[in-house]
Amino acid sequence: MASFLYRLGMFAFRRRWAVLVAWLSILAAALIGAFTLSGPTQDSFSIPGTPAQKAIDLLADRFPQASADGATARVVFAAPTGQKLSDPANKQAITAAVAGLKKTPQVASVRDPFTAGTISQAGTIGFAQANFTVAADSLTDTARTGLTTVVEQARAAGLNVEVGGDAIDTPTEQGFGEIIGVGVAAVVLVITFGSMIAAGLPLLTALLGIGIGIGAITTLSGFVDLSAQTPVLALMLGLAVAIDYALFIVSRYRAELAAGHSPADAAGRAVGTAGSAVVFAGLTVIIALAGLTVVGVPFLAQMGLAAAFTVAVAVLIALTLLPALLGFTGHRITAGRIRGLRPEHTRTGDTMGLRWVRAIARRPVAALLIAVVALGVIALPATRLRLGMSDDSTAAPDTTQRKAYDLLSTGFGPGFNGPLVVVVDVSTGTAAQTAGQVARQLRDLGDVASVSDPTINQAGDTAILSVIPASGPSDTATKDLVRAIRDTDGDVPGAAIAVTGLTAVNIDIAAKLGAALAPYLCLVVGLAFLLLMLVFRSLLVPIKATLGFLLSVAATFGAVVAVFQWGWAAELLGVQQTGPIISFLPVILIGIVFGLAMDYQVFLVTRMREDYVHGTPAREAVITGFGHGARVVTAAAIIMISVFSGFILAPDAIIKSVGFALGVAVLFDAVIVRMIIVPAVLTLLGDTAWWLPRWLDRLLPDVDVEGEKLRRRLDDVPAEPTTAIAEPAAV
Repeated sequence: MASFLYRLGMFAFRRRWAVLVAWLSILAAALIGAFTLSGPTQDSFSIPGTPAQKAIDLLADRFPQASADGATARVVFAAPTGQKLSDPANKQAITAAVAGLKKTPQVASVRDPFTAGTISQAGTIGFAQANFTVAADSLTDTARTGLTTVVEQARAAGLNVEVGGDAIDTPTEQGFGEIIGVGVAAVVLVITFGSMIAAGLPLLTALLGIGIGIGAITTLSGFVDLSAQTPVLALMLGLAVAIDYALFIVSRYRAELAAGHSPADAAGRAVGTAGSAVVFAGLTVIIALAGLTVVGVPFLAQMGLAAAFTVAVAVLIALTLLPALLGFTGHRITAGRIRGLRPEHTRTGDTMGLRWVRAIARRPVAALLIAVVALGVIALPATRLRLGMSDDSTAAPDTTQRKAYDLLSTGFGPGFNGPLVVVVDVSTGTAAQTAGQVARQLRDLGDVASVSDPTINQAGDTAILSVIPASGPSDTATKDLVRAIRDTDGDVPGAAIAVTGLTAVNIDIAAKLGAALAPYLCLVVGLAFLLLMLVFRSLLVPIKATLGFLLSVAATFGAVVAVFQWGWAAELLGVQQTGPIISFLPVILIGIVFGLAMDYQVFLVTRMREDYVHGTPAREAVITGFGHGARVVTAAAIIMISVFSGFILAPDAIIKSVGFALGVAVLFDAVIVRMIIVPAVLTLLGDTAWWLPRWLDRLLPDVDVEGEKLRRRLDDVPAEPTTAIAEPAAV
């Protein structure tokens, strides 16, 4: 493969104008599609086939007027101090608000708090529930404006009015954190290369790749329902890996130029060697992300495939567009040098990386124990991991959703924020009689605050009961209640019982994602193990890489729980509300972190194996290989951490938690696992680290990721003279 990539790099270098025009044309097509064909994204999550979703489908067929999958708005009214909602002026304002809600576009039904009995015993808090005909993502601006107008008019009448439910949600907005991340990345690149031109190339190719990737994904939103987090995750990951991949190739190109090779030959060699590592690192990330399709969760599959696409674009750009741009710069890649900064390939003697790895090589056991214990301690909070979906209780304290949640909890108890919809499918007898028996049975269950009278559909074969838990939507007791209600299915003859509603949907999603963790982890680890065995032609190195990943991901879970669930350093990071960890974060985190962990494994250990196969003793190969790659790998890690951490500033809580998780994951993996555990373990293993049974060595194809065959072939042929290629004009 190294030989093919060498030829590809030479081709792109020599045909730089054609390659540049081709990529710019692709970028233009992606952007035009994004501006002309894009559609809205979705903020809601659903999983076909779950018990709650099946109940929604049943209601859509038999009870369409119930709008089971439609958006809801709970308009909560609180009387001024010393007054009650039944006072004439307050009652008149509420009646006017209910009338306004009924006139709001896309509203299916409105429950008047005075006729529906949704007034607290103290008479100071009440709520009107509006059910919409469409899901929250399909609400028009006119409908949202109508809802807001009703609320403002009621507030003007002297009432304290807040709104909960998904109808009030607004589309996800992006902050400027990613811009800060790119800025930090630019500073790191300048320090690493000591040259403005060399630092600018990775940023330029990364931005072009992101434009293509996000443009294509945005275009796809016009044909497929995509979640609002899909393009954000693709942006987050694509930007980070694109800068890193270009960083490795540019660094190798400058080293080849310093070795006396012509620009064209240096570009080919850089793509043939560092490009091979980029291909395998990118392929590992793509495997991990594409593996999300086997989880059986559509929105996760979308996220994984979209992010995998942006990574694939980043790899292709690094292998083709980057050498083409190097063709425009030639030897001027070192131009724009900043005084006082020495580029990485000119550093000689005992660098910090060499001093670091030699210290570890002298005390490998102590270094290994300290690193493992440190990660183990950080991972301890992960034993208290609680999963859930975001709701009004996890909203920021100053939002109207959270204020509505708190008012309802004060007036009626926390269960009113997460009512359960019990669907009774009647096959024999009358629905009214059968549903009445079910209601009486449900009232005897624990943690039930109230059960409404049944509502029967026109056909008389389906009934709806509203069950109010005594506990909040995210409480364990509510999950147990949902399970207990489902266990009553079959107790009443002729009645099939199902539970749905937003609370039940979220519980089912969390359960589905939790069950998918183990098989997904096995799949990703298994496939990536085979890939790493091909790259390193070793059994122990892939095993060590996998165990290191498990350590870093466990520590990442611990840090996420400590911050977002327990609230440690929450104010410092801008986390306004703690609560259960979003259910899909562990699955996504496992996929992405494994891919990124293997990135650093490939980039760092490949150079160690490269020295080893060229005859350097095993222990010394660890030191020299680490010394060659540590500075660039460290720079790449800082760039990734910066890009991911920039998303912590995002206003969306989900994006904030994903950005934090990925940032600390790279920190743990790159600093502790790759910079301490990897050299310590390889030093202890010695030659055994590179052992592979002969029969397996014969079976595995030789992918030549180190470029050993390529270098032997090139060294046997006189190098292309520097004067053979005219220095390209500056552009």
